[in-house]
Amino acid sequence: MGCPRPSNGSGTLVLGALLILAPAATQAQTSDGDLPQINVEARAKKPAAAKPRRLAPTRPNRPVVVVNPQPGGEAASASTGTPPIKQTYQLPQTAASVTAAEIEQKINVVDSEDAVKYMPSLFVRKRNNGDTQPVLATRTWGVNSSARNLVYVDDILISALIGNNNTIGAPRWGLVAPEEIKRVDFLYGPFAAAYPGNSMGGVLLITTRMPDKLEMTAKQVESLQTFDRYKTSGTYRTDQTSVTLGDRNGNFSYFISGNFQNSYSQPLSWVTTTNTPAGTSGTIPQLNKTGSVANVVGAGGLLHTEMANLKGKFAWDITPLVQAVYSIGYWSNDADSRVESYLRNAAGLTTFGGVSGFAGGNYTLNEQHLANSLSVKSDTKGTFDFDLSASRYDWLEDIQRNPYTVVAGSAAAAFSKNGKIARLDGTNWMNGDAKGIWRPNDAHEISFGLHADRYFLNNPTYATPTWNSGPDSTSALYTNGRGATRTAALWLQDAWTFAPALKLTLGGRLEDWKAYDGYNLQTAQSAAGAILSTSAKLQPELDATRFSPKASLAYEPSKEWLATASFGQAYRFPTVSELYQIVSSGTNLQFPNPNLTPENVLSEELALERRFKDGKLRLSLFHEYVRDALISQTGVVPGSTTLFTFFSNVDAIRNRGIELAAQKDNFLIDRLEAFGSVTYVDSRIVSDPDFVSATGTTATGKRVPYVPDWRATLGATYRPDAYWALTAAMRYSGKQFSTLDNTDIISNVYGAFDSFTVVDLRAQYKFSETATANFGVDNVGNAKYTLFHPFPGRTYVADVKIKF
Repeated sequence: MGCPRPSNGSGTLVLGALLILAPAATQAQTSDGDLPQINVEARAKKPAAAKPRRLAPTRPNRPVVVVNPQPGGEAASASTGTPPIKQTYQLPQTAASVTAAEIEQKINVVDSEDAVKYMPSLFVRKRNNGDTQPVLATRTWGVNSSARNLVYVDDILISALIGNNNTIGAPRWGLVAPEEIKRVDFLYGPFAAAYPGNSMGGVLLITTRMPDKLEMTAKQVESLQTFDRYKTSGTYRTDQTSVTLGDRNGNFSYFISGNFQNSYSQPLSWVTTTNTPAGTSGTIPQLNKTGSVANVVGAGGLLHTEMANLKGKFAWDITPLVQAVYSIGYWSNDADSRVESYLRNAAGLTTFGGVSGFAGGNYTLNEQHLANSLSVKSDTKGTFDFDLSASRYDWLEDIQRNPYTVVAGSAAAAFSKNGKIARLDGTNWMNGDAKGIWRPNDAHEISFGLHADRYFLNNPTYATPTWNSGPDSTSALYTNGRGATRTAALWLQDAWTFAPALKLTLGGRLEDWKAYDGYNLQTAQSAAGAILSTSAKLQPELDATRFSPKASLAYEPSKEWLATASFGQAYRFPTVSELYQIVSSGTNLQFPNPNLTPENVLSEELALERRFKDGKLRLSLFHEYVRDALISQTGVVPGSTTLFTFFSNVDAIRNRGIELAAQKDNFLIDRLEAFGSVTYVDSRIVSDPDFVSATGTTATGKRVPYVPDWRATLGATYRPDAYWALTAAMRYSGKQFSTLDNTDIISNVYGAFDSFTVVDLRAQYKFSETATANFGVDNVGNAKYTLFHPFPGRTYVADVKIKF
């Protein structure tokens, strides 16, 4: 599945070189009036002594009707300019953006996380349409690092900082429908005091739309995936219906969206065993990722989901300069997962052959989540502005039921009657922020704030005599994990323009963290599910107080060039699931570690940016050194195919690399937009003296788990006229390891992390300003690769959108 290393980023390198050298591009930017207004100060001048006033609320003039904007127009410059939040708070990070117009034209979008598909160095581990576990990977951290980046939708933090994994720690993407999105911005690195240490990987900001007049939209999406691996072959369909309604009436405006998705997935797991079950045929000889026997006897996780999303956003202009916004979002998911056995008995009937792993891939899941947020903020652009916000996320219901095992020796496939009920309802988190911006003069812009959060995990797993019926809890517990964390923080930042072309940004963040009320219960069980013994423990409280300094120097000699050097220290505190969550699901086990310490990150970046009238080229050199890195890894219980995950502090790791990102309209020919990025990361374990291996391997000097060495994206969009937009894009990722000693070298087996190259196509046709049709194909070449789970094959996506 790999490709020769020299070619991984060659397209982007060529694009970058041509952007610098092409005379036409150089001449195009010589007129200052043609360039976007981007400068070091990046804010409006302080108004005169007269109190700033906004005109009485009126609807803005209607924009000129444009079907497909000319390249280099408003739609393009919006993503190459400065993100609004970066400008408002003078945030020093390097940024990348994508607008709603670009998303519609370039990306085959089914779920909201698809919007970041082509952003530099970003990757979302989306296994299937409607996936509830799509973790965001950034340029220095991989798909198991959900707590090493932050994802916001307006004022709601949808990052699930109850975990740092690729299960319950994944962002709650389902809370935002694709049709809500106005723009997506990504800020690289922990260089802004306004964000906690979880920003070490970056901050993703999703801004949703708010209408200025009555508008309604309806959109229908259909998707078909073809999949063929081992003995499972099929076509898996997704249907999605989206509607929106919004309006402004004087000081009041609102936007309501609804989304319903019905989807079927390819197998998300393979059922394996160390032998050939007696009296059966159909076993496929196979190894696991580390080379041990893991014969494939069936497929699991053939998932059917019915997912709904209802979101409301309501705004009130308290004064012309102060606005209050309340948002509420409800998300539900009803899913059932089935298995497919390849085994046949002597009579030719399907059987499970006594392999208990089939039970773990067969389950029902019912989820209902609710999010609320309230914000009040000013926008005077004068001496002082403020921003107050609070949000809460609740798991109202989260219940998974599955059989405990299979019936041994049955003539046909049958599950045990007893089973497990795993629950997460009651889990919740709250965040509150009070921010201010003081502009005493033209040289200084001082921002500051207070932050508080609390995260609570509630995760009992019950034994039930009837897994597919009856009450959702019993008096018998298999496991229980419960606990909470809270953080209080104070931060301050000064953006000081001390010379016309120089800006120094200094900041610091003081955080006080505590983990408390930790409780764990574990049991020993018989093969049939009987509880043999129970142990329970109240875990010790942990606390830490840390200060994180930040510094950034920006040099902007002209509107065409910007150089930035940034440094930031950050502390990431352990999540409540790393400390307290016990998971026992089929052949997957997870063990917490209540004695983890915060990881300490020193991050640096040197970035050089070249701007054009209709594009941008950026080169970034980055370095990151982490002490006490919190690493999760997955191994195999000796003599079985049971996977277990555990957490530990690794003494020291180091990530260093280079990133090149480019975007240019009218590239080589008129109406052709080229975009792309290539990232190389040398990610190494510097010291891990506590690593123990039964085979004598070592971790020191090995690659950090889940971080690929190369990532690349290269794409082009051609707009032959005002109605058509044609896009082709390629995505590449290098090999990843999931073990500290890098012994998982077998590719394309369950649990492996492969390199991959996929090509996507999309065509958009606009009938008018109010009607659009799209057709596309993801993974055109039907590449077969595994990122722990088998990933989708060739997928066709078509949609029709009508705006009223």
